[in-house]
Amino acid sequence: MRLKSLLPTLLTLVVLVPVTSYAQTLLVANKTDNTVDLIDVDSGESIATLPTGAAPHEIETSPDGSLAVISNYGDRDEPGSSLTIIDVSAASVLRTIDLGEHSRPHGLSWVGENRVAVTTEGSAHLLVVDVDAGTVAQQIPTDQEISHMVATTPDGGRAFVANIGSGSVTAIDLVSGTKLTDIETGEGAEGIAVTPDGGEVWITNRAADTISIVDPQSLEIVETVSCAGFPIRVAITPDGARALVSVARAGEVVVFDVESRRELTRRKLDLSTVPDASTRLFGDSFGESPVPVGLVIEPGGEYAWVAATQADAVVVVDTTDLEVKDLWRAGQEPDGMSFSAISERK
Repeated sequence: MRLKSLLPTLLTLVVLVPVTSYAQTLLVANKTDNTVDLIDVDSGESIATLPTGAAPHEIETSPDGSLAVISNYGDRDEPGSSLTIIDVSAASVLRTIDLGEHSRPHGLSWVGENRVAVTTEGSAHLLVVDVDAGTVAQQIPTDQEISHMVATTPDGGRAFVANIGSGSVTAIDLVSGTKLTDIETGEGAEGIAVTPDGGEVWITNRAADTISIVDPQSLEIVETVSCAGFPIRVAITPDGARALVSVARAGEVVVFDVESRRELTRRKLDLSTVPDASTRLFGDSFGESPVPVGLVIEPGGEYAWVAATQADAVVVVDTTDLEVKDLWRAGQEPDGMSFSAISERK
């Protein structure tokens, strides 16, 4: 069912307008529920809820959309060390991959047809996992604190890992499987995205309230721009024109012009937090903010999905003016999301 019919009290200033038809499936990880929802993007309704490991944080779908990989991060008391593999068209769990000593898996990025890069905070590594074989193909140490999110260049040659605790980004050569260098970007480096042309890497430094733009070849910072409110994720539109940033403390989404690096607009998500929000990962650190985190832009670049973790909602926004198009119900504490173009079900 749609959130707008179930939870009307959450809406204050939001005006819902009709949204054009998308293609196919949005996968949403529900951290508190230990589940992933497969949401039909035409109806906004979940077609399946599947079990994962403890506290799933991020999701990445394969290039053809057939498989999804979920990182099972674990809870406060017991670190996770596994990946859940899902067959999207069958809406079923295929297998669980044990990462052994590499605990707290988090960020994911597909590299090739059957391999996925995954950060592991517990062991400070970037792993390359063979999804078909269920084995770790490469183990590359970052030697940084809280290696959290990862993004890769379009050619698959380099990976960039954002390290929250070290305030840095680690550049890795995926061909040789070696670390190149660490780039100090700012306190709380977390969100990361590579532009579609591979020309820039954008990093959100949440505690510094800044965004760093890095040249992926020279590995130098070319510019740092301000982004107030605890910027936590960043995503680039497919045409490379705009960057969307979820801002957790302020409860906002912000749009930047990529070429000029100028902030264009920002919009507050006027959602109420759920009653048990204070018991979750962020607790009451951000007050009444719905804490937008997960951020995915649909392939056409017209709309984006934003996971409001403290409101148990997915918000659909226009990528130009951030007008709210729809609200979807999610499970408890939605965060990581990924899109699959597969529509037919087995």
